[in-house]
Amino acid sequence: MSSLHKSRIADFHDVLKEPTIALEKLRELSFSGIPCEGGLRCLCWKILLNYLPLERASWTSILAKQRELYSQFLREMIIQPGIAKANMGVSREDVTFEDHPLNPNPDSRWNTYFKDNEVLLQIDKDVRRLCPDISFFQRATEYPCLLILDPQNEFETLRKRVEQTTLKSQTVARNRSGVTNMSSPQKNSAPSSLNEYEVLPNGCEAHWEVVERILFIYAKLNPGIAYVQGMNEIVGPLYYTFATDPNSEWKEHAEADTFFCFTNLMAEIRDNFIKSLDDSQCGITYKMEKVYCTLKAKDMELYLKLQEQNIKPQFFAFRWLTLLLSQEFLLPDVIRIWDSLFADDNRFDFLLLVCCAMLILIREQLLEGDFTVNMRLLQDYPITDVCQILQKAKELQDSK
Repeated sequence: MSSLHKSRIADFHDVLKEPTIALEKLRELSFSGIPCEGGLRCLCWKILLNYLPLERASWTSILAKQRELYSQFLREMIIQPGIAKANMGVSREDVTFEDHPLNPNPDSRWNTYFKDNEVLLQIDKDVRRLCPDISFFQRATEYPCLLILDPQNEFETLRKRVEQTTLKSQTVARNRSGVTNMSSPQKNSAPSSLNEYEVLPNGCEAHWEVVERILFIYAKLNPGIAYVQGMNEIVGPLYYTFATDPNSEWKEHAEADTFFCFTNLMAEIRDNFIKSLDDSQCGITYKMEKVYCTLKAKDMELYLKLQEQNIKPQFFAFRWLTLLLSQEFLLPDVIRIWDSLFADDNRFDFLLLVCCAMLILIREQLLEGDFTVNMRLLQDYPITDVCQILQKAKELQDSK
């Protein structure tokens, strides 16, 4: 470890040991990258995402309160429905008079159960293929949820619920625009998500199952947006960072901590996932156009070239902005970019500058390329040095 890196770690410790965290100083340090040693990144992200307050003395009580609240969510939204499902329809009276699977009443427990299944199936499909370049999400967590996996319980877990769902004739997918797509599995050449990965033995659960639970609970608590494809790519890096915390006491609660940090982050970016807001000032279309407006101000020649080729920002910037660049780089690089995004007090204005910097850094290739070549460049971004990209974005920010 270099003396410079040791000095940076010491600077973080100096800020974080104060009774009241100096937020501006923490942001300044974090913007240049947060060391992963000693769980520094996990702690800083929790502060920068407003999960932990600036007063250190309140951390213990707030964490205990939030983690208990998450346990309550588990009981109400996974355990109790699992018990209810096991009990529903046990007697003839229940099926005939109280509630039954064909009950059209919107308040029917079965109706709610089946609607939740549609969301759950899409979440399950997406989280099983999370970060396929690493094996982390397929490995067993050291801290499986004991509330869920208690061997004394025989209620339906999310894993069992997916396995037992009988939508055999159709595959249901809800895309970002809110449209439910149904396709025959015979036309789908991809293997069934249930068979993509080996199921772990009873008493164990994979990290992707934890992510699935986080997203399902978020969807239940936020019915206005529920779950939209792409949210899995937002929660993945958060959970990975917290679940690899060297502090075992914090790692044990990675699920609850991830849920609340994800919820706070989604409160800032959820408009990107709501189609009805696309053309508003807070919508994704406005933000994509802002990338081009910034490019026009910084590099008119490149802007005109893209305009001439009719390369619209929707063709590439939609994914860049909506998923916070999580699909453009390897996970460690995504995490480094997020250090800077979370540290900037106008974090998503800075994201626009990062996107603009990505264009300018490949300007020579874009100026020389035709439409096909340039689309390939933008959809499979060639530069892997994220520090170079962040430095360029900072230059653009300082030149305003």
